[in-house]
Amino acid sequence: MIEALLATAMRTPKALTHAQMVSLLACDQTDALFQAAYRVKCETLGKRVHLRGLVEQGNFCSKDCYYCGIRKSNRAVERYALCSDDVIRMALWSYEQGYGSVVLQSGELASEEHTRQVEHILMELNRATQGQLGITLCLGEQNEETYRRWKAAGAHRYLLRMETSNPVLYAQLHPADHRFEARKQCLMMLQQIGYQVGSGVMIGLPGQTLDDLANDILFYTNLDLDMIGMGPYIPHADTPLGAGLTLDDDFRKRQLILGLKMIAVTRLQLHDVNIAATTALQALDEEGREKGLLAGANVIMPNVTDVQYRANYQLYANKPCLDENAAKCRNCLQWRVQSIGEEITWGERGDPLHFTKKDSRHVLKTNTRHRL
Repeated sequence: MIEALLATAMRTPKALTHAQMVSLLACDQTDALFQAAYRVKCETLGKRVHLRGLVEQGNFCSKDCYYCGIRKSNRAVERYALCSDDVIRMALWSYEQGYGSVVLQSGELASEEHTRQVEHILMELNRATQGQLGITLCLGEQNEETYRRWKAAGAHRYLLRMETSNPVLYAQLHPADHRFEARKQCLMMLQQIGYQVGSGVMIGLPGQTLDDLANDILFYTNLDLDMIGMGPYIPHADTPLGAGLTLDDDFRKRQLILGLKMIAVTRLQLHDVNIAATTALQALDEEGREKGLLAGANVIMPNVTDVQYRANYQLYANKPCLDENAAKCRNCLQWRVQSIGEEITWGERGDPLHFTKKDSRHVLKTNTRHRL
């Protein structure tokens, strides 16, 4: 049965039903599952890995999510906010090192001052790189005007994680003023504006079922997303959800395998989207990111933030590479990717093939209308 499902999924994107995805997520034939997903990735996208230099701009946050280490109620974390010049410097270092893209990430803030700062950073990066640097924003819920201003200033992609597509579970993970529908509406707004849009979930949350995870993949499918950034849930001791939970070996193994299965089944369902092998995988296993690539992922986001800030941007416990400078990380990452037979796409933006296809169809349709 599993072999037949894998054959169908490898042949045709979006062919899996909810029940079939649950079967794949529950199956013990992980080698066959990962090999099938990796084959789809290689045949669709090649043995190529896109890098996104991650700049953690600051850890001030207006949100109070029960799982997050930088939630606004966490008094144990030392807050910081990088100045614009430092963000630009770190991003340009990434560009000069051959990273085709960067991700600008911070806690969620919504103010005119913050909007202007990000706008300035984007304009300066585009001026300095002549628009050659791919820029992903991961800055949370904003209004339409802010999203449009950032797009006009030079942002290409936006990653807004839902963390779960189950509204009931979402409500259990957030205070009452955090609204599931508002976040979902932001994703649709970003698509309408013209961003390459991504989302993702935490995998292995307390109370989460395989039905939920299959629905998460259907959520990606139905929203026609271009990028998926998801990772295993890892508890943080200074949060309501993580208090009292222990990160023992059994927990690590369960979360790692489930995380890899989600990458594989998502690849089998969606074929041509970008999927990240997130740092959370490496927090569970030293070779977690490489295993993520071999399960169907094609993006890695190495941290290029100055070392002195990294310990204060821990969304979860046991975050790796806190004391490894960006240059050392680059060399290590190159060796790791090459060791599994993959190639880093130095100097390329690495736009999702899924978005490129959609954009081409849109241009063709527009030109056809004009001719008529």
